[in-house]
Amino acid sequence: MARLFDKIHDEFVDALTAKIKALTIDDARADGTDIGPVIDQVQLTQNLKYIKIGNDEGANLLVGGDVLERSTPGFFMAPALFVDTHNDMRINREEIFGPVATVIRVSDFDEALSVANDTEFGLSAGLCTQSLSATRKFKQDSQAGMVMINLPTAGVDYHVPFGGTKNSSYGSREQGSYASEFYTSVKTAYIGS
Repeated sequence: MARLFDKIHDEFVDALTAKIKALTIDDARADGTDIGPVIDQVQLTQNLKYIKIGNDEGANLLVGGDVLERSTPGFFMAPALFVDTHNDMRINREEIFGPVATVIRVSDFDEALSVANDTEFGLSAGLCTQSLSATRKFKQDSQAGMVMINLPTAGVDYHVPFGGTKNSSYGSREQGSYASEFYTSVKTAYIGS
C-alpha cells in the first residue's frame, strides 16, 4: 500500500507543479489571469515570511515564492509549493492566507485522515477518490465543518449551513433549515462524479 501512496504522491506533485507553473499571475481584471495580486504589502510580507519559515524548517520549495513585477500596480507573488513537509511544521500548522501550498507524504488512508484531523482548524476538508468506503469514512471521521469529495473545497451553496469546527469560521450557521439548530455542529459533505 505504501508504494501505491508513494506513486500517487509523486504523480500528484508532478501534476500540481505543472499546473502552478502554467498559471498566469497578473491584473485580476485582465482576461486570462488565474491569480491576481495579494491584498497589500503587509500580506505580501507575511507570505514571504512563511516562505522563509518553510525553508528554515527544512521543507523543499519546489516552485514559486518569488515577488513578481507586472505592468499594473500590485503585490504579485508566484504561488509557492513546498514538498517534503511534515505536520509539525509551522507552514502546515498556521493559516497563511496566501498562495502557498504544502504536501505531506503519508503511507495510507488512515494516516492521511489522522494528519488532516491533527490541526486546531476545521473549516473545510477534501478527498479525491474512487473508493466508496474511503468516501464514507472520510465524511464521517473528518473533523471539518464542510467535507468535499471529488470537488474543490471552495464555492459552496449558500442555502446549506456554512461553517467550520475547532478554531475555524465565526459565528453560527444560520442558513437553510438549520437556522433553529445553530448550536448543533453540522457537517456538510459534497460528492462529485
